[in-house]
Amino acid sequence: MRLFITFVSEPVHATKRKQDSVIEQYEKKPRRMKMEPEKEVIHLLPIKDKTGIIPQSIEKPVVHAEEEEEEEVVDTEEPEAPPAEPVRVFSTEELIEHRRTTLEQKKIHIASLASAILADPENSIKKLKELRVMLTEQDSTVAVTIRKLVLISLLEIFKDIAPSYKIRPLTEEEKTARVKRETQKLREFEEGLISQYKFYLESLEQTIKDWKQMKIKKSEVLSLRAYKGLAEVAVMCLCELMLSLSHFNFHNNIIVLVVPLIDDKCKKIADMCVEAVKKLFRQDKFGHASLAAVKIISGLVKSRNYCVRPEVLNILLHLRIKEVEVKKDVEDTTRKQKLMSYQEKKKNLTRMQRKWKKAEEKLERELLEAEASENKEKKLKLHTETLNIVFLTYFRILKRAQKSVLLPAVLEGLAKFAHLINLEFFDDLLVVLNKLIESGELNYRESLHCVQTAFNILSGQGDVLNIDPLKFYTHLYKTLYGLSAGTSNDDTVIALECLEVMLTKRRKQVSLQRAMAFVKRLSVLALHVLPNSSIGILSTGRGLLQAFPKMDILLDNESQGSGFYLPELDEPEYCNAQNTALWELQTLQRHYHPVVRVFAAHLCAGAPSEGSLALPASLSRRSAVELFSDYSMNEMTFNPPVPETIPRMKGKGRTYVLSEDLEEMVEAQLLKVTSAELDFAPLMTPSTS
Repeated sequence: MRLFITFVSEPVHATKRKQDSVIEQYEKKPRRMKMEPEKEVIHLLPIKDKTGIIPQSIEKPVVHAEEEEEEEVVDTEEPEAPPAEPVRVFSTEELIEHRRTTLEQKKIHIASLASAILADPENSIKKLKELRVMLTEQDSTVAVTIRKLVLISLLEIFKDIAPSYKIRPLTEEEKTARVKRETQKLREFEEGLISQYKFYLESLEQTIKDWKQMKIKKSEVLSLRAYKGLAEVAVMCLCELMLSLSHFNFHNNIIVLVVPLIDDKCKKIADMCVEAVKKLFRQDKFGHASLAAVKIISGLVKSRNYCVRPEVLNILLHLRIKEVEVKKDVEDTTRKQKLMSYQEKKKNLTRMQRKWKKAEEKLERELLEAEASENKEKKLKLHTETLNIVFLTYFRILKRAQKSVLLPAVLEGLAKFAHLINLEFFDDLLVVLNKLIESGELNYRESLHCVQTAFNILSGQGDVLNIDPLKFYTHLYKTLYGLSAGTSNDDTVIALECLEVMLTKRRKQVSLQRAMAFVKRLSVLALHVLPNSSIGILSTGRGLLQAFPKMDILLDNESQGSGFYLPELDEPEYCNAQNTALWELQTLQRHYHPVVRVFAAHLCAGAPSEGSLALPASLSRRSAVELFSDYSMNEMTFNPPVPETIPRMKGKGRTYVLSEDLEEMVEAQLLKVTSAELDFAPLMTPSTS
């Protein structure tokens, strides 16, 4: 026992270990058996009194194992709930009814929110937010429909409540300055509107991105099939916002989202964006939106290595950039007003009138400066920058991707904007166009665009250049017979425009032999094409007969020249067209189309401006291209239509219904042949009975 005590007393302070007083105190403490279990003690905060610090502790209550088991049993038994009822399986009719009811409730809620917002926009920003939050509808039965309805509803709401100006952020001074209650209310409304409009655009963008990635989020209740429908509605909303709110905030952001979609694989979305960008170009008055869209198109074509749809470049043809329109706008906005001198004011006006006149002139100058700077300088600068980007895109394709499907669109664009190209590029561009024609890799329409581009260049700023584009004249003369006589005869329009620029507008640079060769070939071509093409060709011939009075030699069948006409020769200068006559006009006077007959008779008489054979004003004032479109037969009907009153001719027991044309032919056969007709008879094409 002593050994145990001695061993246990080891931890006592070493300085007092040998003192008897310590040992005695220790001996006086009560002993306990080793078998007695030690009690766990919980130490508390000590107490301090006069004697010193008194430690405080309590014994931890001991819970027996049986009691613990009972408590555990009680705890486990308490949360036990009654057995759950089996999940009810709804029938198809019940599901449809549930969806219909839910959808009807949601529609009513959307309509009520929209009506409240439109009734009082300034006090309904919270309701606008509530409506926007419905874009996260989680009910899988109506989620797709509700989101589409909310997207379209928000579109109409923003179109109605958006102000007619761009909201700018407030400066620090404006935020701290004291303002009226109405001003503060307006600021809060504008801030809330911009915030909700921004979130709405982000939702549209995210919808399109989700459709592109085709990835379903864990919290998403939509199926992959529903993504496309939502994306189409989102694109439609963006296109409408781009056109309707072109003056409002985030317009450039919308353009960045819409323009790349014109090359999308989904045809419906691509066509939707193409039409929207075309309308944007047509309604853009100053050029800001056009410049932003052209920049994105140029970057898109370059980033995809010129592998885009031709429609991407065809959109550029709708740009409203014409030198005449720009000059006209500047002239309209420039107010020409002669200011009075000081002597005139002093002589004619009183002191008070001079004072008012001075203030009025100052105001006029300020308004004039503001208008001129907006319409003249900025607009001209924007148009110049836009055209530079367009031509840069065209020249890149001509240089690096001549075999691309974009080449026809490039040639057509150059043909339209060629008169605005810088003079420095004329020589190089004409050389490139000539090489493209001689390569033989272009189709008929593309070669016509090359010719049209070359002559548009020379008819604009290229007038100062002393260039004879004989190769382009020869190419068009050689390929005129390639015009289609089928329903798809749209190439005729390009050929008519080329002839107008090459011969009529440049008549001072065109020789008489070249003009006669073209007229002769056009009269032959008029026999083999559709009526509207014949009318356009004859109208062009009429213009040439009036531009070159000496060409009336082609209407005289008794004139003789040196040599023979060589119709198979492809050089218009050397085919001896002056040695022939326009025999084809006699046949065209028996054409079934009444307008063709009128034109043929008019040309046979020498295209007079007065008299019985002169053209009516409805035909003489129309250009060849306009006449071609007016008498188009794309709908596969007679144009003009056949009159309802049809004359009838009775025979032996039969009644024959004759058209007006056939009746005239029958009467002509019954008449005696005159001597003038005998002269033409061997050269006319025999008519079918």
